[in-house]
Amino acid sequence: MTVSTDLIGDPTTAENKRIILSIDAMGGDAGPAAIVAGISRSALENPNLGFILHGPETVLAPLLAKRKALIGRCALRDVPDVVKMSDKPSQTLRTGKNTSMWSAIDAVKSGEADACVSCGNTGALMAMSMIRLRKLPGVNRPAIAILWPSRSQHGFNVMLDVGADIRADAADLLQYALMGVSYARNGLNVQRPRVGLLNVGTEEHKGRAELHEASELIEAQSSAANFEYVGFVEGGDLPGNRADVIVTDGFTGNVALKTGEGTASLIGERLREAFAYSIASRLASLLALTSLKRLRHRIDPRRVNGGVFLGLNGTVVKSHGAADATGVAAATNLAFRLAQSGFSDRLAKRIAASTQRAAQSIAEENQSR
Repeated sequence: MTVSTDLIGDPTTAENKRIILSIDAMGGDAGPAAIVAGISRSALENPNLGFILHGPETVLAPLLAKRKALIGRCALRDVPDVVKMSDKPSQTLRTGKNTSMWSAIDAVKSGEADACVSCGNTGALMAMSMIRLRKLPGVNRPAIAILWPSRSQHGFNVMLDVGADIRADAADLLQYALMGVSYARNGLNVQRPRVGLLNVGTEEHKGRAELHEASELIEAQSSAANFEYVGFVEGGDLPGNRADVIVTDGFTGNVALKTGEGTASLIGERLREAFAYSIASRLASLLALTSLKRLRHRIDPRRVNGGVFLGLNGTVVKSHGAADATGVAAATNLAFRLAQSGFSDRLAKRIAASTQRAAQSIAEENQSR
């Protein structure tokens, strides 16, 4: 591997600290051009942001040369191979050491970068991240957290897990809640987040046994971890204002995520069809152009692109595979904000504290028997 460009700048204050993001340039469906365009937009918005870009130098160097915003702010790692969307995670662990994804994660492991961003294969990215970065002490299953557009004051709710692991027992759901609380504090600046557990109804008797057990565990930790537990929530609460953090297993969360994305796309298509129906509707669309642009902006899934891998020794942001430059910029900006806030270290401390509290509770319960 070679570095073709040096990263400049070494500010000493926390506000001006240069944040370095490690970017897998080869994982997206739209190709490296979209990724380079996306990080260029982020560079224009964030003057304290630098990049390490991973992929074939022959492909990336010409793209970088066209982006003035990246001059002096982007190092290039020449890596020949690429993880394909069709590759199995187990296969990439055996053969992926010369891929752009592996190299991007390794830059976080070595401390060269503050966070990693990739549009690539989700399963491979999680598997490599777990192998290279390792899980935080006390974490059984990492989770993927996303920001869901909502009616809340801050505009988004945190939902996790959305696909890291389809299984989750009561203890896993408790950890998801604690990690989600930390994400809400650092990502949305919600000081005392409200936590809800996704279920088929809000009634206490509904749902599987592990949900009822998880509900008791989460409520028991709410005071010590400084969050409010609102109990069971339903699918309709995902975009609502009842909870800031919504906890579920990866299977349910992923289905909800894909359904939401599909619904937003359908609404956009139906609006275009409706306004193109007749001359009168076309005139109406011109009169409502400002409002339509505002609506499109509000429901645009690219604005909230980026799922964060929680529970690892390092920050990894998974961008949607089909992300364009706008989506890549959103994922990059999210990684920048989390790195700037010291999110990974704060999360590690929270998990360590919660694990210690849980061990003390178990010991006290055993002594009382």
